[in-house]
Amino acid sequence: MSSRREQLELFRALPGDMAPRDAQDLMAYPFFSLAKSRRTRPIDYRAGGVTVRVEGTAEHGIATIWDADILIWAASQIVEARDAGITTSRLMRATPYEILRFIGRGVSRRDYQRLRAALDRLQATTIATSIRESTGRRLHRFSWINEWKERTDACGRPLGIELILADWFYAGVVDAALVLTIDPAYFRLTGGIERWLYRLVRKHGGRQSDGWQFDFRHLYRKSGSMAKPCDFACDLRALVARQSLPGYVLGIERMPDDGTELLTFRPVPLTARG
Repeated sequence: MSSRREQLELFRALPGDMAPRDAQDLMAYPFFSLAKSRRTRPIDYRAGGVTVRVEGTAEHGIATIWDADILIWAASQIVEARDAGITTSRLMRATPYEILRFIGRGVSRRDYQRLRAALDRLQATTIATSIRESTGRRLHRFSWINEWKERTDACGRPLGIELILADWFYAGVVDAALVLTIDPAYFRLTGGIERWLYRLVRKHGGRQSDGWQFDFRHLYRKSGSMAKPCDFACDLRALVARQSLPGYVLGIERMPDDGTELLTFRPVPLTARG
């Protein structure tokens, strides 16, 4: 890689199963496209002093919420190693098989190609945000992955992948207070809004027995979705009907004064999870 690589100590991904961990900042704000089709229109979110602007290239588009699975894998590796007293680094090495297996994907040629495309989008996507900037006025600008490459031996046989994570992302992961464990069933969620909502619910609802609630309009702004508000609301109602979010029960309530719809969510009691 570049001279930047020479300044970083290599962290080799750990073998074996581990709990998936997600970065709380990525769960709470609209950093990713929720569509599987290419999105080039920027995500522009501003609320309460928080700024998030995400841009993609015409070639790759904005990184998707499925691409973010790679960042969940990276966060899980870093936390697992840190807890074991192993030195971690933004420079990581792994095999495509290890990454794909962790995030619940297949290992066909097409899956490997999709992994490469996801890495390209993560590198090509640029973010400007005030999150974790003390004044709220300055913006931190970065890409999820600074660079990545496929390694081969002298005969051209594949040896795996090396990548360098953004320092903003890495700093959030090594701070234990900014990472949450998520349900492995998350990787089986197929819809973009469904995945986004699980992460938001896990972040805000946590394990509070009384749960939490958001009005539909707030959720729409939080999502960064390009769907029409009415279509977004229909998707939320469908998710409530399906009850597909692992570990949570969804509901809908209406405000008696103006009929505003509220999405409610609370954890499933541990005794009922089986």
